[in-house]
Amino acid sequence: MARVFINNVDTYLGEQVAEIFANTVVGSTVEEAVEEEEGSTQAAVRYEVVGTVSCASAVPCAAVSEVVSAEGLDELLVALIQCDIIVYDITGDEEQVENCLIACNALHEQMTNFKSPKTFICLSSVMSWCKTKPNEPAIEDEPEQPFTEEDYRRRKPHHNFKAEINVEKQVIKLGKTDKTRFLTYVVAAGLPYGGKEDVFHYFFKVAWNGDSAALNIIGTGENIVPTIHVKDLSNIVVSVADSKPKTRYILAVDDSMNSMTDIITCISKNLGTGNVMNISREEALLLPEISHRIFDILSVNLRMEGTWIKDGAKFEWTSETGIIENIGPVIDEYKRSRGLLPIRICVLGPPASGKSLVASQLCQHYKLHHLKIADVIHEAIEKLEKQAARAETEDGEEGDDEAAQAAQETLDLLNESKQENNDRYEDQYIIQFFTEKLLAMPCQNQGFVLDGFPKTYAQAKDLFGNKEEPEDEDAPKLEYNPKLMPEAVISLDGDDEFLKKRVMNLPELVVAGTHNTEDLFLKRLTEFRMINTDDQTVLNYFDELEIHPEHLDITADTSFNMSQVVEKVLKVVGVPRNYGPTKEERLELQRIEMEKRLKLEALAALELQRKEEEERKETNRRKEEWTARVKEVKEQEEEVLQAQSYPLRNYLMKHVMPTLNQGLIEVCKVRPEDAIDYLFLILFVQAEYLFEHNPQVD
Repeated sequence: MARVFINNVDTYLGEQVAEIFANTVVGSTVEEAVEEEEGSTQAAVRYEVVGTVSCASAVPCAAVSEVVSAEGLDELLVALIQCDIIVYDITGDEEQVENCLIACNALHEQMTNFKSPKTFICLSSVMSWCKTKPNEPAIEDEPEQPFTEEDYRRRKPHHNFKAEINVEKQVIKLGKTDKTRFLTYVVAAGLPYGGKEDVFHYFFKVAWNGDSAALNIIGTGENIVPTIHVKDLSNIVVSVADSKPKTRYILAVDDSMNSMTDIITCISKNLGTGNVMNISREEALLLPEISHRIFDILSVNLRMEGTWIKDGAKFEWTSETGIIENIGPVIDEYKRSRGLLPIRICVLGPPASGKSLVASQLCQHYKLHHLKIADVIHEAIEKLEKQAARAETEDGEEGDDEAAQAAQETLDLLNESKQENNDRYEDQYIIQFFTEKLLAMPCQNQGFVLDGFPKTYAQAKDLFGNKEEPEDEDAPKLEYNPKLMPEAVISLDGDDEFLKKRVMNLPELVVAGTHNTEDLFLKRLTEFRMINTDDQTVLNYFDELEIHPEHLDITADTSFNMSQVVEKVLKVVGVPRNYGPTKEERLELQRIEMEKRLKLEALAALELQRKEEEERKETNRRKEEWTARVKEVKEQEEEVLQAQSYPLRNYLMKHVMPTLNQGLIEVCKVRPEDAIDYLFLILFVQAEYLFEHNPQVD
């Protein structure tokens, strides 16, 4: 098995080159090898891909069998020597320019120790040709002759890409020492496109988002841009590794020689609004999405033609004629690679069921277009009126006059229809308006939410029915147009009593001037129930196509803004399929999140303060209650003691205190030195006297 090393296999080019190598049979791009293998029964041997990643957290594609550490040269060199083919991409990362030269020099020094020949391919860009003097035109007044590989010795680089041309020269030089052991090549690629896009990504993203009225063209846009599809570039690298051509410097460009204006206009027409606008180079440098390096690359002005890829390379082209001729598949690749697939939702239900409320939240979450009947009709009428007004201007062209007349005729028919149908437009016109809106770029790019339309089986069939024949005659014709058909149909279900109560509880200011006044609401509700009683309802139409509606009971949702219903719809539809929030939106989300957090913290602090206050009050209450009980107990004890002390006090007052008072009076009169002994003597004498003269004592 042939082993291939690719630096930064997680990048735009690295990932694509790795996938092409991993899916290629060794030698399959060489014509002679293909002829020999036709009668061979041996199993096909494919390339084994290893490589480094741009950062430690990067995850390489499944085509990479092993990730090599690039922290130390010795460790990297061991991995490089174990490989038969080494591919170094220096187009995207300035650091890799130096790394490429280091790796090539290290391999050249170890050349005598190789067990098998090595092929080193430096994947560079046409920026090393930017200042090359143009060839003379073959015919006077014709464009100059394109550069080919034969002119590579004359190439002069852009002043910011001098390091790249030095690496190119050194790589070619090192491969001349011993071609049997160490072959080197330089592949100079045009501006790559395709897949998830890289150099042209800014234009694709702006066009897909539809936020800008026009795509920007830097300067005059007259510069000729050499381009190459990323798959074709990868196949060229594989073909070089397989066939080992004698040509050491190879130009990888497609047949197109389109100007920047042509390319940007094509992207805008097929993905955006169709409008372009020239901006100055100074204005372009101020755009945060365009780095200085990308700015330099987009400013290239070269006519180039690859001769070896026409004569020597053997592979099947993906986009030989260029980006403009293949814009359809290129846009499809871009959308699939970026996961930018439209989300189509239809929200149906009875009046006052909250269709618009749910639809608006879905549009906000998924960044979709909210399509309400009144808005679609108003927008279509306004567009027709603007077209018709051009007929009154004197500077209009012939084509504009015809379009203006057609618009005016349509307006006249609409007014007639409205007068004849009780101030309503016929279904055919409404279907036409919705079809045009759904097929417009914004809805085809991001997706949409149909709010309460279609209402009937017939409307759904007319709107979503497939009127186009399949491109392949053998392919079966679909019953519906996949560009219009919703992938999720949501039915908001609620009984009449619930809906009536909901409308009755609405504030009068909200109801005024709407269809939710009592009479109009009941009329609309009756009409809705009438057209949804038989077997041919709008929900039956989706069921027949096996796009089964999701029924959600709105009566069970007690949340604010029907958030519970919205959460269920989000689970049904899945994750968003867009670029996600912009930098400004992320900052706004962070601000909202911060406000929520601060609000929650403030509420938590208030709740803690409330609990502490309640605990303090409870503690004080219990303390007061305890103090009162202690006081009460003390009073009760005092009363008991007081009651118990009355007999003792009476006894003492009657039998003890008179004698004790006399003794104390006598002590005060005499004032002896030892008052206690004197008092004791007096009491003792009194006691003897009383004892002798007590008649009760025998």
